[in-house]
Amino acid sequence: MRSVTYSMSVSLDGYIVGPDGRFDWTVPDEEAFRFWIDEIREVGVHLLGRRLYETMLYWETADQDPSLDDANLEWTALWKALPRVVFSTTLSSVQGNARLASGGVAEEIERLRAEPGEGDIAIGGATLAAEAAAADLIDEYRAMVYPVLVGGGTPFFPQRERRVDLELVETRTFPSGVVYLRHRVARQAAVS
Repeated sequence: MRSVTYSMSVSLDGYIVGPDGRFDWTVPDEEAFRFWIDEIREVGVHLLGRRLYETMLYWETADQDPSLDDANLEWTALWKALPRVVFSTTLSSVQGNARLASGGVAEEIERLRAEPGEGDIAIGGATLAAEAAAADLIDEYRAMVYPVLVGGGTPFFPQRERRVDLELVETRTFPSGVVYLRHRVARQAAVS
């Protein structure tokens, strides 16, 4: 079964966007950006909320910028080819290799898991991830932790009053001080 992963850049104090709505502190160094490129190769479909979708629209035409370096061109090609599902109640259409979700996140994940396909089902965006987490649909949390305190904003982790046990799968520290953390949800085996 395809894994559902939630992966975002996050401040050390746990926010994906600061109180001012900015995330300019998430610009990765060259090695971290290469890591993101390798990560996106493992994704079969990406689920996005409206705000993240609108932020990522830049990549639909980025390859037209003659000053783009090889790594950014590679990311652009991978992102544009990746099937994406956008969850929005306000958008009437989407661009590129994206489509609007026809149902809720649980129904969409169930449908995608039932279809033949390879690669992870990635979730981007805290609001969408919170909905998937509440339905216990996230298999892995992947955080690229930046050495900055932003003091508030949109939290990476959904603010639910329930415990979720995690198992550390991988860590990696980049020269810039950014730390990648990958945790798998510890699922308890059913007792018969």
